Amino acid sequence: MHLPDHQLPGQRPSAEQPQGRHQTSGRCFIIPPYLLRRLARQDAPELLSAARAAKEALSHIRSVQSARTAPQPAAPPAFRDVQPGPPNRSIYDAAGSETLPGKLVRKEGDPESGDLPTDEAYDGLGHTHRLFADAFGRNSIDGHGLPLDATVHFGKLYDNAFWNGQQMVFGDGDGQVFERFTRSLSVIGHELTHGVTQFSAGLAYRNQAGAINESLSDVFGVLVEQYVRKQSVDQASWLIGEGLFTAQVQGKALRSLKAPGTAYDDDVLGKDPQPDSMDSYVRTSADNGGVHINSGIPNRAFYLAAAALGGNAWEAPGRIWYETLTGGSLPAAATFSVFARATAASAAELFGSGSAEHDAVRKAWETVKVKL
Repeated sequence: MHLPDHQLPGQRPSAEQPQGRHQTSGRCFIIPPYLLRRLARQDAPELLSAARAAKEALSHIRSVQSARTAPQPAAPPAFRDVQPGPPNRSIYDAAGSETLPGKLVRKEGDPESGDLPTDEAYDGLGHTHRLFADAFGRNSIDGHGLPLDATVHFGKLYDNAFWNGQQMVFGDGDGQVFERFTRSLSVIGHELTHGVTQFSAGLAYRNQAGAINESLSDVFGVLVEQYVRKQSVDQASWLIGEGLFTAQVQGKALRSLKAPGTAYDDDVLGKDPQPDSMDSYVRTSADNGGVHINSGIPNRAFYLAAAALGGNAWEAPGRIWYETLTGGSLPAAATFSVFARATAASAAELFGSGSAEHDAVRKAWETVKVKL
């Protein structure tokens, strides 16, 4: 399978990264460029507003990805014995501008503001912090208590949410295709996990390493939602971005970890293009080498491992993936095979070689045709 080569300017790594790794530029968006391009081409009168919003969102992606990212000071490695502290959240309001961070409208400990996106962002940051603290012992996104900042009401009808290397940013959506982006807890968890990756493995945001980067954000995005709702593997939806589409769209979510390629099938947006195994791996120069598309393969591997083990996915499977991400051995340019072997090694170290956990991980990668 091949996609047209609509190459976007690539993200450039910053000059410094902990432990000698290459850091991504940090600007990671939840809505893939290929989906926005579909929407931007629409010329039906009832979709003109949404098409215009999609064009503006694409223009914003191009502008921030083509800009050189200022070098960031190297962060110290996260110590395993650091006791997680409470979250330190600040929510800002851009009031329709694209100036960050905007006006401070709610800080840690403040009561609800009465503005739904503000309060959803505040809660979502807290829920994500709690998953990483309670389940994995991590002290915020960087492992050292990083304050969690977010800006809401970014831009005019802005069709995206992103992590910019320092904070979360949420658009309100166009109202025709996309709802407000604070509506989905899995989206908030997804984007903040890009920060965890930035401060740990520093995976490159291109080709298979970029798809692993996206997959890790999808994995921990669904785990945040499952943890908050206390959902077992069988009870969870395994969807990223559930609730983002308006009722006009034929689709449940942006992506499905359980069944990649089935999240939406719409006459405007097209069909979810994610493959569920290497048999359908997409070779393309678009979207930084298909980072949002091919992430379906490692996504399904995580789901299969979790389904084989049952119970709560944030426990054994989540620990294995978290240790792989933060353990210090994952190269920035990891391929699917390198990542698969690393997860199997983590499972063996945590639970023993030949354990049910180790076997579940190995079988999951074999099912999606990734060689160990």
